[in-house]
Amino acid sequence: MIDKILITGATGFLGTAITNEFNSKEVITLGRTTNCTIACDLAQQVPSLPMCNVVIHCAGKAHSVPKTKEEQQEFFDVNFQGTKNLLTALENLPIIPKFFVFISSVAVYGAEEGILIKEDHELLAKDPYGVSKIQAEQLISEWCKQHQVTCSILRLPLLVGPNPPGNLSTMIKGIKKGYYFNIAGGKAKKSMVLIDDVSKMIPIMMKVGGIFNLTDGYNPNFLELSNHIAKQLIKSSPLNMPFWVANLLAKAGDVLGDKFPLNSNKLKKITSELTFDDAKARKLLLWKPNEILQKFMLKE
Repeated sequence: MIDKILITGATGFLGTAITNEFNSKEVITLGRTTNCTIACDLAQQVPSLPMCNVVIHCAGKAHSVPKTKEEQQEFFDVNFQGTKNLLTALENLPIIPKFFVFISSVAVYGAEEGILIKEDHELLAKDPYGVSKIQAEQLISEWCKQHQVTCSILRLPLLVGPNPPGNLSTMIKGIKKGYYFNIAGGKAKKSMVLIDDVSKMIPIMMKVGGIFNLTDGYNPNFLELSNHIAKQLIKSSPLNMPFWVANLLAKAGDVLGDKFPLNSNKLKKITSELTFDDAKARKLLLWKPNEILQKFMLKE
């Protein structure tokens, strides 16, 4: 029986969807805004928590390219130290929660290209975001084992839903304003998953435990995704930029720096296929996601 569920990062993109999945009477929200039950910056504080028997840890600093050492350190402050502070707070409770769900990322694999990467793939991340997520995963796994807590870790790819943040938001704005181009035909497939499918799966998988990749199973390419978005915006299909043109621009970007929209590293990521295998979730959790191109709507 579920009594109380603590959700950290509850006002974020995924945290909001997960919070909405549960009965509001069951949920205790924790975040940095006063809209939450508990207003707390986990990177800086060990909060005082009420009793709960499920923890869904969504709070974290999202994937971005740090420009300074301070920005690099912020990933560890939020993703690792924030997790450590949360676990300390849970240890202060009279009874430890029974279930712990951690929202991690496929970034832990450290892969820039690959086809249907599985959960047993070596964790090779070298960037601050990926490394901080690896450290948080290890900390949580050891803590849950020590306290006999059922531990679930979700390694998620690009999250898709109405009004998305990050790179997907940038793509949508580019298509809306007419300056988005597919590169080399936009043929590179990328794993993605709908936030609604993830949030609906959590009540099921939290009782099973384990490490899971979750994807839509289809893995659309940039051409398919951009055409799907353009159709909803009633815009023409985005134009294509030949690889040789993009390559020249990328080399210019290598010289000009961060303010230029393209460099060789970004070009490689855009044109390389990167997909993840969700067969484990399909087998153990009966995961049956919706395909992005059939269900993704820009607005609810």
